[in-house]
Amino acid sequence: MPTLRDIMTPNPIAVDPQATLKEVATLMLEQDIGAVLVMEGDRPTGIITDRDIVIRAVAYGHDYGTAVTDYTTGDVFTMDADTSVEDAADEMGRQQLRRIPVTENGRVVGMVSLGDLAVRAIGNADEQALQGVSVPSENNNS
Repeated sequence: MPTLRDIMTPNPIAVDPQATLKEVATLMLEQDIGAVLVMEGDRPTGIITDRDIVIRAVAYGHDYGTAVTDYTTGDVFTMDADTSVEDAADEMGRQQLRRIPVTENGRVVGMVSLGDLAVRAIGNADEQALQGVSVPSENNNS
């Protein structure tokens, strides 16, 4: 059975909490990615997505020089690299998450998205996760 290690994108792009919205948006453009981890040392403190930047900042005319921490989704949920893809899909659906940082020995080593489940997983793991993520909630995380 495949694990998150098998499908994750290794070495996710990360910034420190003082990075600005403009810096992160530029990094997303250069790296062709839609999410960046915000890290304090080895600890993930948030995730910011392209959607977060647009909906939480640009739409309100906020200054692009503002630190990303004002717009991140905090309380980062992570999963161990040895977690089965099926268990991860279940959990992503339950928690309504589109991306999960993957850890090994407590350190972030990768990132898994719904897209990774759809493209790289075997079976219907992506459908399981998508069903949960698609359910409306009061706190729908990116």
